Amino acid sequence: MLRRFGFLLVATLLAAPVAAQDERPVQLTIGGGWTGVYGAGKDHVGSGGNFTIGALFKLNPVVGLQGEYGWNGMKQKQLSIPVSVNPLDSGVPSDFFADANMQYGAANVLFSPAVSGKTAPYFITGIGVYYRPVTISTPSIGFATVCDPYWYVCYPAAVPVEQIVGKRSSTDFGMNFGGGVNFRVTDHTSIFAEVRYHYIWGPQIDQANVPQQLADLGGKKANGQFLPITFGFRF
Repeated sequence: MLRRFGFLLVATLLAAPVAAQDERPVQLTIGGGWTGVYGAGKDHVGSGGNFTIGALFKLNPVVGLQGEYGWNGMKQKQLSIPVSVNPLDSGVPSDFFADANMQYGAANVLFSPAVSGKTAPYFITGIGVYYRPVTISTPSIGFATVCDPYWYVCYPAAVPVEQIVGKRSSTDFGMNFGGGVNFRVTDHTSIFAEVRYHYIWGPQIDQANVPQQLADLGGKKANGQFLPITFGFRF
């Protein structure tokens, strides 16, 4: 039994380069799809589409290194926030809109078992830097109290709406992991379908800025959780 196992192992190692001999050592990757927002952030920014581009460097038939840029456009999110004529009055629920996106640059490791067929599964994981801008707008005029970690704004008291609206952003570290299936179309071209989970460590709300009626937000972080489903080409 041990000899048989040893023979199969050697045969697999010898066959791997043959199965991948037509693969280019450097491949361009381009794709797009849908990105879902999960965790606490889903109530503050909407889901949307994604686009990725990168380069895959094959170290051997099983392991590759990938440099990647990704852009994820989030659907506009509408929230209702009380707005008053002056800071001391009770507010009237008014519409506020958040337009956001998530961009990142990541370094990944891709593991793919050596197979002789055209279809090959793979696992991918890596770390990166994530940039998340958000633009807040509203047709309302007056005063409002807003404390939202995912809008990167928190005022301890009612302020003019003009201080709330505008563009702000956060740049943070994150990680990703997931997997997919690669299907070889020609000797040098393949298509892939991939699902990946991204987690971002976001900024924390300063307890001193949290209004009394929103005390439970003290210490909350704008951690991001995204799940892109991507389809694309490698060539």
